[in-house]
Order: sequence, then structure tokens, then C-alpha cells
Amino acid sequence: MSPVLQSPYTGHYTNMPWKEESPPPDPVGLCPVWKKVLYERQPFPDNYVDQSFLEELRKNIYVRHYRYWSVVFESAVVIQQLCSVCVFCVIWWYMDQDLLSPLRLFGVGLAFTLLGYLLFDAVDHGSGRKDNGRTRWDDLKSSLVFLAFTYGFSPVLKTLTESISTDTIYAMSVLMLLGHLVFFDYGANAAVVSSTLSINVAIFASVCLASRLPRSLHAFAMVTFAIQIFALWPSLQRKLRAYTPRTYRCVTLLFAIFSLLGLLSISGVGALLFLLLLLSVTFLCPYWLIQLQLFKDNIHGPWDEAEIKEDLSQFLN
Repeated sequence: MSPVLQSPYTGHYTNMPWKEESPPPDPVGLCPVWKKVLYERQPFPDNYVDQSFLEELRKNIYVRHYRYWSVVFESAVVIQQLCSVCVFCVIWWYMDQDLLSPLRLFGVGLAFTLLGYLLFDAVDHGSGRKDNGRTRWDDLKSSLVFLAFTYGFSPVLKTLTESISTDTIYAMSVLMLLGHLVFFDYGANAAVVSSTLSINVAIFASVCLASRLPRSLHAFAMVTFAIQIFALWPSLQRKLRAYTPRTYRCVTLLFAIFSLLGLLSISGVGALLFLLLLLSVTFLCPYWLIQLQLFKDNIHGPWDEAEIKEDLSQFLN
């Protein structure tokens, strides 16, 4: 039985059925206009939209148009980290085969660290150090404390993983170095980026590998070198990238050549595969990135979540 309705215009009751899917007739014969609001009661179903709803449809409004050579130059950050891991593994192999003495590694690493510190301080004329309220004497004291603690705990580091098999140590080190590459801060604003986690897993891998070296002095030199290449070297690279891009690209090229020559001295096949990896990251991946932009089809419209762009901190106190 149809519900009995009272007409708002005649004041009489009628037995005409009411359909929720269609709007009621207007007194002048026109349909009511649908409004995109929720605070007014309208004679439309909840899922009703009219033709004006799609007028606000926009596609790919945030698409970035890349230039090939710009992307190639930006890939130098990834190349730097791949080469850092490669150099670290090569140095460890030389130490494990007793082809490189720990004193020579420590001396060369210390000389390059001092040179890099002077370059780091000269690029911005010491403004970064002064902004943090540090002096050269503070940096020297921190370095001496770190070297003293590392040297003192080197016997502990040497015997830390004696109860773990060598194959497990190698597998853990590979996973940790891969984690270092994944979580490293390449400049992208992503949730996976974590500089602290990246450095920690790299140092953990260096401690695991250092525990398989012949003596405690080897472990001390290896852990010190890991700090230099995984913590200090990226800081210098970021400073060069920000202030002297041309120098940064030249240093990246020289570093890649040095890592390839080091790997070539161990394995020709490994050097060839690493060279193919560097070429793919540098030239092939940017080409794929630009080509994949053509397949983007992101839509934006009135169905997107509302974004509050005003400062509401005054209401949160």
C-alpha cells in the first residue's frame, strides 16, 4: 500500500507513491538542483550525482616532466652508495687475504679523512659547523674519543661472533648491506628512508665481517674504515652536491673508476657485472623512468579527501 503524503502546496492528502531514486516535481515543473553538500536535506539518494560532478575531474595534475640528462646526473647519488659498498667489500677481502696491513689501511684512511674534513670545512667556509656551535677542537676531541673506544673494544669485536658460523655471518652481512642501500637517504621524501637505520645496519655488517679477520687490530681498522665510508663520506658528498655540482660529478666518476679497478683486481667477471649495474642505473633506469611517465593516469576531483591548509596550531593548545 502506498504511503499517504500531504502535499506542501495544496494542503490536501494524496495517495501518489514516492520514489526515492528520483527527485520530486517542482511546482513550476522543473527538477530541483542538486548541490554537492551534506549539511542540507535534498530529495536525492545518497549516491546521486549529476553531470556537474565530473566537471572538476583533473588528470595527472602532479606529473613531473623529467629531462633525461638531469635524471642521469641525479643518479650519481645511487652510484656513490653502490661504489661505497663495493669498495668496502674489496678492502675487507684484501684484509682477509692478508694482502693489506691494518696499519696501512688506518693511515691512508686517516689521511683521506683529514683531507675530506678540510674540504668539507672549506666548501661552505665553516658555516655548517658554526651553525651547530662546534669548533675544530670539538671535532678533534670527538674523533679521538671514538678512536679510543673503538681500539679498546676491538678485542670484543673480534670475538663477538665466534659462536656463529661463517656462512651465517656472510649471509647476515649481505642482507645488512642491502638494507643500507634500501634505507639510505637519496633525497627522496619517502617513508622507507631512514638515515639512522641505514648507517646502523652498515656498521653492523662491518662488525660481523671484522670479526672474521685474523687479529683485533684488523677489526679496529675495518670498523674505523666503515665509519669513514658509510658515515663521513656521504656527508662530504652531500656538501659537494649542494655547493659544487661539477666537482661532485667528477668525484663520482673517479670514485666509480676506483671501485671498478679494485673489484677487477679480485674478479674480472664481478667487475664486468658491476660495470653493467652502474651503466644500467646511470643510463637505462632514467630512460625507463621517463617512458613510464606516459602511462600515468592519476585522477583528481571532488571525491578526494579534504586537505586543511590553514594553521590550526592555535586550536590545539
